[in-house]
Amino acid sequence: MQREEWGFVHQNPRDGLRMRVSGGANVAEPLMYLGQRHYGKMRQATIDWLERVELDTLRIDDKPRNFSGGMQQRIQVARNLIHGPRLVFMDEPTGGLDVSVQARLLDLLRELVRDLNLAVIIVTHDMAVARLMADRLIVMKGGHVVETGLTDQVLDDPQHPYSQLLVSSVLQI
Repeated sequence: MQREEWGFVHQNPRDGLRMRVSGGANVAEPLMYLGQRHYGKMRQATIDWLERVELDTLRIDDKPRNFSGGMQQRIQVARNLIHGPRLVFMDEPTGGLDVSVQARLLDLLRELVRDLNLAVIIVTHDMAVARLMADRLIVMKGGHVVETGLTDQVLDDPQHPYSQLLVSSVLQI
C-alpha cells in the first residue's frame, strides 16, 4: 500500500531504492501508485525533482548503482517528496556520507523542508545535524524519552545525565 501522507528516507539509500530500475523510475514510482498514468507528466515531474535535488537530469535513465552514495540519497529524497507528503521520517539521512556531501545534503534538506512546509522527524546521533535541522529535540535512551525541549535549550543546557553525556562526548572530540 502506497503512503500518501508521509515518506521515509532510509539511512542506507539502497534500502529505499529499487536498484534494478532507473533513478528516474524510482522517483516516478510513487506517482504510479497514486494513479498517475500519463508517462509524459510523470517523466516531467521526475525531471523537475531531479533538478530540485541537484542531480543531472541527463542521468534520469541511469540505474542507482551508477550514482554515488550522496546522489543515491538525493534520488531517495526526490522519491519520497514527489507525491507531496506532509510528514517525512529520515533515519540518519547523512550517515556514511563524506563531510562535504553531508553539508550539501543538509543544506538541500533544510531548503526543501522550508519551501515545502514539511514536518520532518530525523533520527540521528549527530548533534551537529540535530542542531542544524531540528526545532525540537527528543533524547532517548533504551527506547525511552529522557529529555525533550527546544533544540538549543537541550543542547546548550542538557538536564538529564544521558543528554549531558551525549553533548559532552561531542565537545571532547
